Amino acid sequence: MPLSTSSSRLLRRAQLLPCCRHTRVPIGSRYHGRLSTPLAGQLASAHPVPSSPLRSINATSPSVPRHSLQVRFAATAQPIETEPKEVNPATHYIPPQTGLIASLPRSWIPYAELVRLDKPTGTYYLFFPTLFSTLLAAPMAVDVAPLQVLGTIGLFFSGALIMRGAGCAINDLWDRNLDPHVERTKFRPIARGVLSPRNAVLFTGSQLLAGLGVLLQFPAQCLWYGIPSLPIVVAYPLAKRVTHYPQAVLGLAFSWGAIMGFPALGVDLLANQDALMAAGALYSSCIAWTVLYDMIYAHMDIKDDVAAGIKSIALRHEHNTKAVLTGLAVTQVTLLGAAGLAVGCGPVFFAGSCGSAILSLGLMIWKVQLKNVRNCWWWFKNGCLLTGGGISLGLAGEYATQYLGLYDSKKISESEST
Repeated sequence: MPLSTSSSRLLRRAQLLPCCRHTRVPIGSRYHGRLSTPLAGQLASAHPVPSSPLRSINATSPSVPRHSLQVRFAATAQPIETEPKEVNPATHYIPPQTGLIASLPRSWIPYAELVRLDKPTGTYYLFFPTLFSTLLAAPMAVDVAPLQVLGTIGLFFSGALIMRGAGCAINDLWDRNLDPHVERTKFRPIARGVLSPRNAVLFTGSQLLAGLGVLLQFPAQCLWYGIPSLPIVVAYPLAKRVTHYPQAVLGLAFSWGAIMGFPALGVDLLANQDALMAAGALYSSCIAWTVLYDMIYAHMDIKDDVAAGIKSIALRHEHNTKAVLTGLAVTQVTLLGAAGLAVGCGPVFFAGSCGSAILSLGLMIWKVQLKNVRNCWWWFKNGCLLTGGGISLGLAGEYATQYLGLYDSKKISESEST
């Protein structure tokens, strides 16, 4: 049947399209859906159109608006985001970016975090009692030069660094099932699963051996004074499960160095009654100090401790904390003064050591905001240097005064004037 004039004209126009196998009338053009059925069949036979997903967009509609296709193609052509999303440090672990730990090989970082290498405050708190006892014993030591006193202090600092790390590892091993439930501790290496308990035990064993090596550098009697502290270090993590006063057990462990300075300089505690009384008073004073600063520290975890079932002195005395802190401060300074009296310290010690302790502890108790985690941490960290540093400077001044004989010179001048 011959085509009409208009139909033949339309067919010729369609034939002007590129005559390739895959040429078809574009969807959305003015010819799509407007050809008569016979003419469409002839065009389809002349230029077959391969099946396409576009054909199923609207098979029965006479036309498909161009803008709807643009919207659909725009939806499927969105660029893929390649930039990483910002990590929330409260919910995801972020490796150290600055400081000493950040410069270590990646495989070392969990072990450095285990021993709190980035938080040296605990090392200072463990070191100060050894420094106090060494400076307090120095005037009593016979034929001990200042350089030997400095060397002893250096050994004590090395031992404090090693043993504090070992104590942290032991604590984390005991608390590996509790730490994930506490905000401050949930990213510790054992708690987050990057360090296995087996490897932590092996590493802790190596630390204890290194600590023993440091201890063997002291006089032989120091070995017998030092070994009894190990069971206390191991028992501390268990105390928080059975008593509200684990800080007292921590004080027994952290204050042990208050005894060690005397035998380290050759002062026999069993043969010298004054030295034994001084060591006992200083040890008790440091225990009170430990409970004081760790009570402030415990306030940072008070909400998580309730949820995890952990006991602490902060929970037991949450509503009268500052009264307890004041009592501990009075006890600490009183026992510190008693230790100085036992060895015959003069005004330099009482003004420098006891006076600075009164001022720094009083300021800390007055200023600390127990409901503010950051403020508690600030006073825990800086109170260490304020109180410990002041006591140390007073003891150093007392030792220098006695070593130089300034007290004797004063007595001589007073006697001459009379």
